[in-house]
Amino acid sequence: MKQLIWLRNDLRLDDNPLFSQAQAEGPVTVVHYATPKQWQQHHESPAKLGLKAALLNDIGQQLAAKGIELILLTVDTFTDIPQSLLKLCQQHTFERIWFTEETPWNEVQRDKQVTNLLRQHSIQVNSLPPDLIVNQPVLNKQALPFKVFTPYYKTWLQQLLASQQLPLKGPKKQADAFDWAMQSFPWAGDFRNDLWPGTEKAVRQKLRKFSQQRLLDYAEQRDYPATPGTSTLSAYLAQGVLGPRRLLEAVQVSCAQAGKEWLDDDWLRELAWRDFYRQLMTHFPHINKNQAFKQDTDRIIWRQDKTGLDAWSKGQTGFPIIDAAMRQLLQTGWMHNRLRMLAASFLTKLLFLDWREGERFFMQHLIDGEFAANNGGWQWSASTGCDAAPYFRVFNPTRQSEKFDPEGEFIRRFVPELADLSNKSIHNPSSEERLQAGYPEPVVDYKAARQFAIDQFAALK
Repeated sequence: MKQLIWLRNDLRLDDNPLFSQAQAEGPVTVVHYATPKQWQQHHESPAKLGLKAALLNDIGQQLAAKGIELILLTVDTFTDIPQSLLKLCQQHTFERIWFTEETPWNEVQRDKQVTNLLRQHSIQVNSLPPDLIVNQPVLNKQALPFKVFTPYYKTWLQQLLASQQLPLKGPKKQADAFDWAMQSFPWAGDFRNDLWPGTEKAVRQKLRKFSQQRLLDYAEQRDYPATPGTSTLSAYLAQGVLGPRRLLEAVQVSCAQAGKEWLDDDWLRELAWRDFYRQLMTHFPHINKNQAFKQDTDRIIWRQDKTGLDAWSKGQTGFPIIDAAMRQLLQTGWMHNRLRMLAASFLTKLLFLDWREGERFFMQHLIDGEFAANNGGWQWSASTGCDAAPYFRVFNPTRQSEKFDPEGEFIRRFVPELADLSNKSIHNPSSEERLQAGYPEPVVDYKAARQFAIDQFAALK
């Protein structure tokens, strides 16, 4: 039986159940669809697409070494895929297609259309569960989805214990090796290849290095942006380059070597947040459609402030830690997680601008932009989301800066005009120091802006 594997956001050969299950039935060919107009509608960043292009060439080379063909096709949008896939299957007499399910609304509708059309033409469709660590629904005792993370996490851990699997091996050699002609992709943008090399081998090495050297200190180091305390694997998680079983193995091995209980690991908890946000897409479809999870908060009238939005977008707000965060994003395509919370809180609670403005901007610039996690994070910060920060919690950028970048090391790295200031004044320079450095005054008064935001949310009650 001739079979087709359709890779989407599961761009890997290692620990990919599509290959182990499909090859047990017979030989496979692999296809990937580029959808540039769809990606533009979804605000996928040039950096993320550049990394995707590098990963596709790497996959093409790996498959060629195993005698497996990778077909690369381009259509405009998801709606063009069903007919194109049918034509491909008929041309090559593929009798069965395999793919991994995804959770966002547009992807779910695409897959329903593909499934219906192919089955009408007697082509078997095998869809595997979403690429999550716990890929079955995590529900409460009433069989309803959780709306608060902590009880979700407890049930998630129970289901994880009951369903553990070892990482799956990559595809078997199928035929004689052949040369892969490296492709150029007109839709791909530039990305920091020095920070995020686009090969599966490099990604595995990066995971191994993190799990051996930093995972056990993650809880203590993760909040300090000047310290390399996080995994920086998110760009790969967003494109499915690391399988869930491989991630779990890294946690378990690292904790076992240190004599620690892996179920208590903080990085594992962060991975559970990713599952949580992705499953919310399925349970609450309205959040896929530009709507707040807490629908009453869609009554909020956000301010219109192009000057403030521009200052935030360019890292010129006059709050050094916010500006350092935004410049990190613009220069590298990535932002430290605590800084994402601070930047989002600043935009939504102090500038009081619509969270959707920030959600879109982040997606347009992040190399690790992932719809569910980005949407979840922004709605958390804006107090419009599932299990979000209370509306009266408004981060004080200066206090946060003093606490998590106490010596101003991160600020100096990305706001070099302030590099000569003392460790004390760098968090909130005086007017004279700002003038001498060519650095702007704050765009808002923290206390007044905070109170305004609290009053607006309180009025919803």
